Amino acid sequence: MIEALANIFRIPDLRNRILFTLAMLAIFRLGIFIPAPGVNREALKDFFDSSGGTLLGMYDMFSGGALSQFSVFVLGIMPYISASIIMQMGQVISPRIERLKSEGQAGRKKINQYTRYLTIGIAIVQSFAIAMSLESMKNLGGNQNIVIEAGWGFRLMTIITMTAGSCFVMWLGEQITDRGVGNGASLIITAGIIAGLPSAIGLMATKLEIGEINLLETVMLCGFMFVVVLAIVFVERAQRRVPIQYAKRVVGRKIYGGQQTHLPLKVNISGVIPPIFASSLMMFPATIGTFYREGSVGDLFAVLETAFTPGSVIYNLTYVAMIVFFAYFYTAVTFNPVDVADNLRKNGGYVPGIRPGKNTADYIDYILTRLTAGGSVYLSAVCILPTILITMYGVPFYFGGTGLLIVVGVSLDTVSQIEGHLLTRHYDGLMGSKSVKSKGRRRPMGQL
Repeated sequence: MIEALANIFRIPDLRNRILFTLAMLAIFRLGIFIPAPGVNREALKDFFDSSGGTLLGMYDMFSGGALSQFSVFVLGIMPYISASIIMQMGQVISPRIERLKSEGQAGRKKINQYTRYLTIGIAIVQSFAIAMSLESMKNLGGNQNIVIEAGWGFRLMTIITMTAGSCFVMWLGEQITDRGVGNGASLIITAGIIAGLPSAIGLMATKLEIGEINLLETVMLCGFMFVVVLAIVFVERAQRRVPIQYAKRVVGRKIYGGQQTHLPLKVNISGVIPPIFASSLMMFPATIGTFYREGSVGDLFAVLETAFTPGSVIYNLTYVAMIVFFAYFYTAVTFNPVDVADNLRKNGGYVPGIRPGKNTADYIDYILTRLTAGGSVYLSAVCILPTILITMYGVPFYFGGTGLLIVVGVSLDTVSQIEGHLLTRHYDGLMGSKSVKSKGRRRPMGQL
């Protein structure tokens, strides 16, 4: 492992990419502490102390604490991620976007341009909603306004500040993706989640010192987290390999094809999107109830907030059902078995024992359905277990299921990219895998 880490700094390109990524993440963390004007900090802190378990708390975790501090990066990377998800769904709904996707590099550039425009629109709408909501809020005691001077001046200033901050974070993420290592948007979210780890460790030490938890409980908690991380790593790297056989083709005096390969299908194809969508919808009543605490509307959302309290039976069952639904929905949007079957047929590939075309698409869809069922059960277990530990046993589990999935998943993807750079230069990977060093001329793929 030490030798593999040393190999990273022996490759100038990889070393520069990693240092560039760290520099961009440092700039993002620095912007978290730049405050936006027009807000009473003490009143805002009191308000967030009373808003635990709502969508605001989850959003604050993803933004690395920017929302609770009302910094210029309040919106963070979330508008860009929302726009990317909408554009991915639009590829199925809109024939125009579907045609752009099939046009290669030029089409992808056009889709990225539309994604940026949509990000700006979402950021404007969200910043205006935040400004309007802040004007109607008071602190925990109810005797102090959060906004110093309400009005269109504050609203316009908030819209400009937050939209500009979101666009800058989007630019940082794109720079990391193009010139760094890993997916920029995912790394920015991961950096925000990990940034809260030191304070969580300090809170754990304080609880241990004052006797709220004992040493045995702390050791058991650490062991449980280790087991959960191992389970996430195992499932995220698990694949169902569908065997693929390519027919032989004679081109001139050479014979191509005839080799056997496989189509790798991940167990968890949808990633962390289902828990994020499900958490957002489950926390919606509590979030609306935070803004409207009076009147019939406030009473209605108060009843819903009580019924969907995290840890209750209704909450857990609904949460699991929504995770399963979004897992199937997002998998259907992002993976089309018909396109895969057509591409295999055009390139002379087929699944042994399955007729090309519709039968192959049905076979892949059958496998995909079973994999998604297992992946949704895995996502539900990881997301529900921390909630059960917190509500039933009072365990101070910092990383929720969604946050833990994001951190581990992004870490695995980043390590895989670093390994790819090492293996292409004939170094061993970080996980100790041996690279195949070429000796003499390399035989072209598929040539006998």
